[in-house]
Amino acid sequence: MSTAVYPGTFDPITNGHYDLIERAARLFDHVVVAIATNPGKAPALDIDARIALARQVVAQHDNVEVVGFSGLLTEFMRQRQARILLRGLRAVSDFEYELQLANMNRAQMPDLETVFLTPEVENSYISSTLVREISRLGGDVSQHVHPEVAEALRNRYNS
Repeated sequence: MSTAVYPGTFDPITNGHYDLIERAARLFDHVVVAIATNPGKAPALDIDARIALARQVVAQHDNVEVVGFSGLLTEFMRQRQARILLRGLRAVSDFEYELQLANMNRAQMPDLETVFLTPEVENSYISSTLVREISRLGGDVSQHVHPEVAEALRNRYNS
């Protein structure tokens, strides 16, 4: 059984993330959306909220699992007995950083393979950072995220 792990902070999960998850669900037997605690990034939404929102967004996919994790990604991969790491590339500017990550991960776990997917064109400009900023400033992000995510962001920034 092929298991792919799609890691990130997902702060918040966007339509771009969902696009990749949906296609990965067709390519792999099992997809693990691994949500990092990542306190160094000072997430806007706590880990429990990010996990709950991601679960709502991917609920219709029986072969997608959402879990939280902390620590080294390669250790998480070993614990899950997964060798396929899924990453998204929105633009050429992402490639250099993602290549560096892929090589570092492979140095720590030689049998790990990183698979890159690109989002549909209409999702290629969406980032969690931009979605948070628009929402923080009172803008409408509903075209970029699932309705539950848009509501969570409104609640976060309007309270």
